[in-house]
Amino acid sequence: MEKGFSLIELFKLGGPFMWVLLAFSVATIAIVIERCIYLSWHDCKVSPVRDRVKAFLTLGDREGAEDYLSSLTHKQTVATILLSLLQNAKYGENRMERAAEAEAQERLRRMENGFNYLTALSSLAPLTGFLGTVSGMIGAFQSIAMATDVNAQLVAGGIYEALITTVFGLIIAIIALVAYNLLIQKVDTFAAEASKAINDLVPELI
Repeated sequence: MEKGFSLIELFKLGGPFMWVLLAFSVATIAIVIERCIYLSWHDCKVSPVRDRVKAFLTLGDREGAEDYLSSLTHKQTVATILLSLLQNAKYGENRMERAAEAEAQERLRRMENGFNYLTALSSLAPLTGFLGTVSGMIGAFQSIAMATDVNAQLVAGGIYEALITTVFGLIIAIIALVAYNLLIQKVDTFAAEASKAINDLVPELI
């Protein structure tokens, strides 16, 4: 067999399961790009917004704090959470904390949208690759059984082609897992900082 193959040649050698893996790879890349764009557009910085709101509240200007947060709701994720906190402050500490936590949960849900698909793809891709390999191995051994003259090249060539799907499946799984862990770390950091911001501002509203 020739040494070195182009991606197209490897794709053809991998058999029909490569089409499934191609769909998985496209889905993985699309989800990662979409989530990166979403998290970049919806600024997840908490400290600057919290400090500005705290400055308003220290001066007793709650209305100014609400106006400031309202102007940021289209791009600052934490703004909607703190705005919910301020708008419910008149109903008491327990009510405003619950309102802020409910809004935070909704924002986190939106941020994590698509993450479950990444975890599913990280599991399905290698399994599909293994399935393609098993299918290829069956074909290889069938060729061996039908051949009158079995040689090492025939055996190695069939196994070599069969393992291509496993390699591609593992590559997709690694990309999905790495992306998921990087993205979830960003979301977890935001969640912790948002919770701290709520706790910092509640005493100013009581």
